[in-house]
Amino acid sequence: MNADVLIVGGGLGGAAAALAALRRGRSVLVTEESDWLGGQLTSQGVPPDEHPWIEQFGCTRSYRALREGIRDYYRTWYPLTDAARNRPDLNPGEGRVSRLCHEPRVAAAVLDAMLAPYLAAGQLRVLHGYRPIGASVAGDMITSVTVASTVDTRELTAPYVIDATELGDLLPLAGAEHVTGFESRAQTGEPSAPERAQPANMQAFSWVFAVDHRAGEDHTIDRPPGYAAWARYQPPGWPGPLISLTAPDPRTLQTVQRSFVPNVDDAGPIVADQSKDPGDKELWVFRRILSRRVLRPGFAASDITVVNWPMIDYLPGPIIGVSEEERAKHLDGARELSLSMLYWLQTEAPRPDGGTGWPGLRLRGDVMGTADGLAKTPYIRESRRILAKRTVVEQDLSFAVRGTRGAVVYPDSVGVGMYRIDLHPSTGGDTYIDVASCPFQIPLGALIPVRLRNLLPAGKNIGTTHITNGCYRLHPVEWNVGEVAGALAAHCLATGTEPHQVHATARLLRDFQDDLVRDGVELNWPQIKGY
Repeated sequence: MNADVLIVGGGLGGAAAALAALRRGRSVLVTEESDWLGGQLTSQGVPPDEHPWIEQFGCTRSYRALREGIRDYYRTWYPLTDAARNRPDLNPGEGRVSRLCHEPRVAAAVLDAMLAPYLAAGQLRVLHGYRPIGASVAGDMITSVTVASTVDTRELTAPYVIDATELGDLLPLAGAEHVTGFESRAQTGEPSAPERAQPANMQAFSWVFAVDHRAGEDHTIDRPPGYAAWARYQPPGWPGPLISLTAPDPRTLQTVQRSFVPNVDDAGPIVADQSKDPGDKELWVFRRILSRRVLRPGFAASDITVVNWPMIDYLPGPIIGVSEEERAKHLDGARELSLSMLYWLQTEAPRPDGGTGWPGLRLRGDVMGTADGLAKTPYIRESRRILAKRTVVEQDLSFAVRGTRGAVVYPDSVGVGMYRIDLHPSTGGDTYIDVASCPFQIPLGALIPVRLRNLLPAGKNIGTTHITNGCYRLHPVEWNVGEVAGALAAHCLATGTEPHQVHATARLLRDFQDDLVRDGVELNWPQIKGY
């Protein structure tokens, strides 16, 4: 099979890359292991983490269309209250983590709808259930990619190949120069980097799940075989067992006691005890993805919330750069950790009335599109990363380094993003790294591999470091990166140029940036008070 653009992996960046190339008239072939496109937004079960200005500016036009499509889905199909329906900034979950907390399956449906016209026209083909297992390379060009499912193997070809896998799986298969884990301070000059490189030291991944609460019912799961071990497990720097409601504050590292009360809005005094902005101290509301308060009274018996907490961060080992057996062991371990957390909540978690456990907590696999109740795939925070023409480093955007000067201005900007440098505890035993950042740009050079001429990254595999990945890994930035990758492939096909030429030649770069602006990509931030 062949196409103008081959996208290996249907993550959030992969979906954006496909749409960008399709809008420019190119044929696109997408492969994806799961049966949902959208990666962290859908199959990983994580609603968007975004900057505070997302409703006004700071994302691409197509990302805004995705967000509005999700809201319109609820307005069209859900029995919303009049007040909720009329809110232009409808937040179906009323969660505090985002201005748009929603069910993963809704985002999957909206992405499918955005791509549906191109599927109908035959311009787009999507191969679900396929993963990359090999690549053929001639000189500095990928000539084909081999993907496999449980039933067959296929060889795929295209002038441009985009790696939109969650872990940068195509990079080692194609021999692309890349890095994993922590770079050293000598390599990057970053204030937060260690003295020596630690390629096996990566951010924890998590296996997310959704629950509601059925008062008076018992939905307690079977006790996981490794529950006793997980109940005792205490990571380095942790104030006690990982499975608890106690964890370090990411910014101060001081111990924080969190609260968990299902359907807390019914609890009266519990709400009164919360500060005006409790952040993630009240876990039920923080990542709530469907609130009964936005629905017709009596329609739903419970809210739905997502468990994506520090307590399910899997730390015993990475799933990159290890054997298949080791990888499988850690994936199974992450699933068991998450189920152990649920079992603890159902049986041992302290309640405000002095009792223990919430047996009415019910796994909502239907929300995640699975039979077992967990997300289809683990939530990945860190990928293999290309060695790029430009590597984004901490001192490019750290507020402590840059201050009121703001982030470094890149003449090759192809988008914008904003998030704190937010690194979860890692497989090497490090605790949080949480560094204030300035609103930043996305340099095209971070998408250009040092050698391969027809490979482009479309996710967390761009030219960032272990540290700056912490702010480039969030939803709107990954979408922006993927959109640029798809647009660049289409642009090069239309102009007879190559990505390295576009990046290195001022006139060609300007033409491509103009193309992006016409398509709704913001290249610069407006002036923001305090930055």
